[in-house]
Amino acid sequence: MSNDPVLDGYRQSIDNIDAAMIHILAERFRITKAVGAYKAEHDLPPSDRSREERQIARLRKLAEDARLDPEFSEKFLRFIIQEVIRHHEQAQGK
Repeated sequence: MSNDPVLDGYRQSIDNIDAAMIHILAERFRITKAVGAYKAEHDLPPSDRSREERQIARLRKLAEDARLDPEFSEKFLRFIIQEVIRHHEQAQGK
């Protein structure tokens, strides 16, 4: 904590948002882990390029609407997608 209550208030809000993002990512990865297990069980490929590109386009539009840099949003989503694919490949023993 600083001696600046305004700055402290902003930082507390940032800390709360960061915590929420971590919990949301954890939930997302719990679900994608289940998807990976399902894909492995049904011999489906670990990635789906068509869906990935649709998701990226959809989330770029959401980012634009939210006045968030769509380039940043795409990089962030691609990072998450790569990690999910890595988990799916592990589930399939690749």
